[in-house]
Amino acid sequence: MSAVRIGPYTLANGLILAPMAGVTDQPFRQLCRQMGAGLVVSEMVTSDMSLWNSRKSRLRMIHTGDPEPRSVQIAGGDPQMLADAARANVELGAQIIDINMGCPAKKVCNKAAGSALLKDEQLVRDILEAVVGAVQVPVTLKIRTGWDRNTKNGLTVAKIAEQAGIQALAVHGRTRADLYTGAAEYDTIAAIKQAVSIPVFANGDIDSPEKARQVLAATGADGLLIGRAAQGRPWIFREIEHYLRTGEMLAAPTVQEVEHILLEHLAALHGFYGDVLGVRIARKHVGWYLATLPGAREFRTRFNALDNTQEQCANVRLYFAERHNTLDTGDGEGVAA
Repeated sequence: MSAVRIGPYTLANGLILAPMAGVTDQPFRQLCRQMGAGLVVSEMVTSDMSLWNSRKSRLRMIHTGDPEPRSVQIAGGDPQMLADAARANVELGAQIIDINMGCPAKKVCNKAAGSALLKDEQLVRDILEAVVGAVQVPVTLKIRTGWDRNTKNGLTVAKIAEQAGIQALAVHGRTRADLYTGAAEYDTIAAIKQAVSIPVFANGDIDSPEKARQVLAATGADGLLIGRAAQGRPWIFREIEHYLRTGEMLAAPTVQEVEHILLEHLAALHGFYGDVLGVRIARKHVGWYLATLPGAREFRTRFNALDNTQEQCANVRLYFAERHNTLDTGDGEGVAA
C-alpha cells in the first residue's frame, strides 16, 4: 500500500480510523495514531452551530494536541449550514473537512442528513460544492453504496463528488437500508475506484490483517477505513500495517501490554472528560478490550457498578493480576483478538 495524499497532506499509511459517534474522541484518536493509524477522524459534529455550545459538542471539536492532519467530520442536510460549519471548524483548527453521507442512524437520516442524502443527487451536488467553495482545506466525503439495494447510486455520487472538488472518498460497502447487517460487498467500491481519479478508501467488515489485504485486492482501493474492529483493539492498525508491508503476522500484544494500553486509555479518558463522564465512558471501552478474555462478563458486571476513577483503575489492575498466570506463559504469548 503506497503513501496516500489528501490535498497537501501525505499520510504515513492508508489506514484510517473511521469516525464513530461516541467512540472516536480525542483520547481514542491519539491512541489509534500511536498504534499505527495513518489518519484519525473526529466524531461527527452537527452542522447546526446553535447546538455547539453544549458540553457534548465542545468535547467533539478539535483540541490542542490532536495529531495532524486534523480531520473533522460534519453532518447535516443544508448546504449553507454545512458550509458555515466547515468554515467554523477550520477556524478552530481543522485541516481536513469530512462530510458524512454514510451514517445510517435513524436520528441522522430523519433530519435528511447522513446516508439519507444519497436519495437526492442534486442536493448532494449542492452540499459538496458549497462546502468545497467555503474552505481552503481539503474536503473529503464518506458515503455508502446507495440508499437501498434497488438504489445503488454510489458510482453516480462518486462522480458528482470528484466533479465538485472532493479530494478523497470513503465508501462503506453497504446501503443505508443494510445498516450494519449482512456482509459488506466490495464490487461497488471497485467500480467506484475505476471510475474516479481521487483516492478511494474501502470500509466495512475489515477486522483482520488478512481481510485488509483481501479488500485491497478486491477493490484496488488506496486505503482502508477501520471502525468497529478498532474498538477495544487499537493495535489492529499496526497489525494490518505490518502484514501489508511484510506479509507476516505481527505477534498479538501480551497480556501485560494490553493492561498497559488499557490503563493509559483510562487515564486519558478520565483526564479528558473529568471524573463523572470519564467513568461512564470508560465502561464501554473496558467492555470492548476484555470481550474475548476469560471472566470478562462477570468482571464487566462488577466494573459497571464502580463510580470513581481510582476504583476503575484498581479493578482493572486486579483483573489482569488474576489473569497473568493463566493467560500469559511469560514467553511472549499474546492475547488473541
